[in-house]
Amino acid sequence: MQRIAIVGSGIAGLGTAWLLDGKAEITVFEAANRAGGHANTVMAGEQPVDTGFIVLNDRNYPFFESLLAELDVETRASDMSFAVSIGDGAIEWAGDSWRTLFAQKSRLFDQRHWRMIGDILRFNRQAKQLIETDALPAISLGEFLDRYNYSDAFAARYLLPMAAAIWSTPTADMRAFPVGAFLRFFDNHGLLELSNRPQWKTIVGGSQRYVQAIAKRLGGRLRLATPVARVRRDENGAHVTLASGKTETFDQVVFACHADQTRAMLDDASALESSVLSAFRFQSNRAILHSDIALLPRRRRVWAAWNYLADRDGVDNQRVTVSYWMNRLQSIAGERQYVVSLNPRVEPKARHVIREIEYDHPVFDGEAIAAQGRLDEIQGADRAWFCGAWCGYGFHEDGLASAVRVARGLDVDVPWSGRDG
Repeated sequence: MQRIAIVGSGIAGLGTAWLLDGKAEITVFEAANRAGGHANTVMAGEQPVDTGFIVLNDRNYPFFESLLAELDVETRASDMSFAVSIGDGAIEWAGDSWRTLFAQKSRLFDQRHWRMIGDILRFNRQAKQLIETDALPAISLGEFLDRYNYSDAFAARYLLPMAAAIWSTPTADMRAFPVGAFLRFFDNHGLLELSNRPQWKTIVGGSQRYVQAIAKRLGGRLRLATPVARVRRDENGAHVTLASGKTETFDQVVFACHADQTRAMLDDASALESSVLSAFRFQSNRAILHSDIALLPRRRRVWAAWNYLADRDGVDNQRVTVSYWMNRLQSIAGERQYVVSLNPRVEPKARHVIREIEYDHPVFDGEAIAAQGRLDEIQGADRAWFCGAWCGYGFHEDGLASAVRVARGLDVDVPWSGRDG
């Protein structure tokens, strides 16, 4: 039986460990003092609130739903409603209904707002046609919007804010996202439809539930607060040197951490490994769990699951905030409102702050998307395997799908079915 080291205990590392357990002797190394990575549930008193990974759906998370079923972890219905608030409430709307779309009566007489609605319908039609005819242009999202004369209101009040919320990326930076990958994602997740969208769900008790279940199974094979300093490979094995200075030898090593962290640890990376891994960049984001409703839209009827707040009506390098209304997302009852704000432009009042966490999210540009297509060239080539959400669109299912690919590469049978290409 092979001895395999897994570096990282986010969804990719835990998924790999779950799939390899019993087929190999596994050891999971985690630098932090907790497992889970972006699956990070904070206890606000007795109330569990997720701060990183929050939602899954019944259409696009087949592997993750299979894992939850095996772990007997329960989910409940949620939603992906979206709202925009610009200029301290000067412009506000939400996509729940016509009532919230025109929550401000003045929007009835706003030609830019009507143009935005028309462009949403046009964009959805055009995107579906391009996908159906396999005619996706090899340009960026920004170039696509300019080429087809989409309005500034559509870009600044709808598409780029929604994309920024989904990918935890600055609005202006979303213009560099390759349009082909962008449109396929929107199509797969039902975002090009006004109806027949997937049912979104959250985990009852928070995402910690599945992390705890896997951690319990692994026991002492999951080694927390044990950072890996470097990895070197030769004919005798993969030598994992810990920050403590101790070196342990394995037959294979699975890097289930970010690409930049992997590149820093891999002492003897080949030119090809360096080229592929260096193509991925990561954006650091502050997530603050708090109860300050000033970081939600001013009009209560506009509050949505995901809320985008900006100072100005435009796409530039202005500071923007994405606030997740956790009461709606996680069906939290009671008077107290729980909000997770990403990179807040205005800090929540200190008395309302519960926890602050820093997360790194992948930045998807043309170079990163191209490098994803080269991952198979380095997988397992020299005792090293690579997985993580950065191998796909950056979401939980992508992390688990990458773990499935690694397991299959190691000749381990995976009983689940889903998209793992």
